[in-house]
Amino acid sequence: MPQITVDYSADLADDFDRTGFAKALHEATVEIAAARPPACKTRFRRTEDIVVGPDTEGHAHVHIHIALLPGRSDETKARLTEAALELLRTHLKAAEGVVLHASAEVRDLDASYRKFEG
Repeated sequence: MPQITVDYSADLADDFDRTGFAKALHEATVEIAAARPPACKTRFRRTEDIVVGPDTEGHAHVHIHIALLPGRSDETKARLTEAALELLRTHLKAAEGVVLHASAEVRDLDASYRKFEG
């Protein structure tokens, strides 16, 4: 915990400092949501196809999923989503003429969540 997943358009790959973003988001998660630094894990999933409305060209997307153990207030979750989007602005430079659709959400992990370290 936390489990962070970032879906992003493939055409953003060269302009997205994913490592820098993950490290900065981990720091924000520790500060805002009281997570432990070694518990922060981020994976990136490259999305090959995106369609926005009737268009297939000129759009890109990033969606940040942050899953935490239950117990954080709605205010804390909102602060973390805002921080994630602000960090995205500093770690991603979308190409000229590309409309970027960026979003983030924080949710509670289900009570069934378990993990192990080997």
